Amino acid sequence: MAPLSDGEITLRLSKVTAANPTKQWLRALHFDITLPDSFEVIGHIDIRLGYTLSIVRFGGHFGYGIEPEWRGHHYAGKACKLLRQIAVTYGMDVLWITCNPDNWPSRKTCEWIGATLIEIVDLPPENYQYKKGERQKCRYRWILY
Repeated sequence: MAPLSDGEITLRLSKVTAANPTKQWLRALHFDITLPDSFEVIGHIDIRLGYTLSIVRFGGHFGYGIEPEWRGHHYAGKACKLLRQIAVTYGMDVLWITCNPDNWPSRKTCEWIGATLIEIVDLPPENYQYKKGERQKCRYRWILY
């Protein structure tokens, strides 16, 4: 897959992970986020393709992170917007993004791209995120078209 760019950032495919139906994990595309004229990785983002109850309810379609020295430029939001067309290509019309309620930068990213906070849900004890110590997730819905 050719890199995706908006002129400010470039997404370079770094790996593809297969679905794991037992865990309700979907096939995912993982990207390094770089500046257009550089291969220095300033962050990462992945998109999970399709829908499962686990993804829609707790896991979300995106996972992203920006290195501390590069934060504050909307790079995570710009990366989400670049991946919008991939989701549409795979027949998706809505994406769910989840984050911890106290993760204000991620919540601001969701709002910046136009996603709507639907609710804050409690994680069930059998969820892998619960087992890592997390207890709740904000659920944002991003309608693509």
